[in-house]
Amino acid sequence: MNSQIDELKKNLEEQLESIKAAAELEDIRVAFLGKNGSITGLLKQMGKISADEKKSFGQAVNSLKSYASERISAKLAELQQLEMEREINSMPVFDVDMPAHLRRGSYHPITLVQRKCENVFRSMGFTVEDYSEIVTDYECFESLNIPKFHPARDMQDTYYLENGQLLKSQTSAAQNAIYRKYRDSLINEGKPIRAIFPGRCFRNESTDACHENTFFQMEGVMVDKNISISNLIFFMKTMLSEVFERDIKVRLRPGFFPFVEPGFELDINCLICGGDGCPSCKHSGWLELCPCGMIHPNVLREGGIDPDEYTGFAFGLGLTRLAMMKYGIKDIRDLNSADLECLSQFTEDK
Repeated sequence: MNSQIDELKKNLEEQLESIKAAAELEDIRVAFLGKNGSITGLLKQMGKISADEKKSFGQAVNSLKSYASERISAKLAELQQLEMEREINSMPVFDVDMPAHLRRGSYHPITLVQRKCENVFRSMGFTVEDYSEIVTDYECFESLNIPKFHPARDMQDTYYLENGQLLKSQTSAAQNAIYRKYRDSLINEGKPIRAIFPGRCFRNESTDACHENTFFQMEGVMVDKNISISNLIFFMKTMLSEVFERDIKVRLRPGFFPFVEPGFELDINCLICGGDGCPSCKHSGWLELCPCGMIHPNVLREGGIDPDEYTGFAFGLGLTRLAMMKYGIKDIRDLNSADLECLSQFTEDK
């Protein structure tokens, strides 16, 4: 029996010496230590030897088993080290003193516009909030005075999940949560609610030069006592003049949005065509930029705020369209195209 053990040990060393790659070790491990391996086979011979020899033979086989495991592990470490050294030695030599000719990355134009808007509103006392892209029907519609089967939903067909949730079609979906978050400080401490919440929105609609199924908005709200339309106009004019760094021609026209009353469309003169008309503005010379208005009493009430005591305004700024106007991008689809030639030109605005 001892001769078999010596023979297996010798055979193991010969096989370990002959292999050149770590992948071959698994075959050796199975051949010696596997369920049907040579060393395992020795243990199956225990029934054929006398009781006096079983103890010493069992110890010798277990010793061989430990030896084989240690040798295989050591060989694996040795081969891995050799492979690492070969890989390092095969790497090309670089001249670290040679100047690199690498293209610099750049922020996305929407990111640049969003950060600019956030800085402007922070300077006016607004907090910047974040909100989920997946919301409930209540958040996106019902809390905003848009009950089920309301015709206003037809303009905001979005993408629904199997659990009944949906991809938000407007950043207004965060309004109810914002009101509930800050209502106690408004009521008990007299601190007005001033918040903006940018985010990505989704709508199931056909795309063209000024419409996309995925786009970015920035919602803003202010709630306090005696808030009026003049407050809304002041904040919007201040924001636009800061973002564009020049005087912008704007107009307010009546618009229907269930969560504001009265509601307005804030349009800016198309900066791409200068008001002459182009595909981006549908040849009207104006581009709808900011639906806005005074928050509907039902929306305030749904957020736990008494509309008889408090009023407020809300606006939904189209960050995607704002970026188009600021940088002269003629087709909204370029912003989601991953076209680096198009997007890399904004590096200087980092």
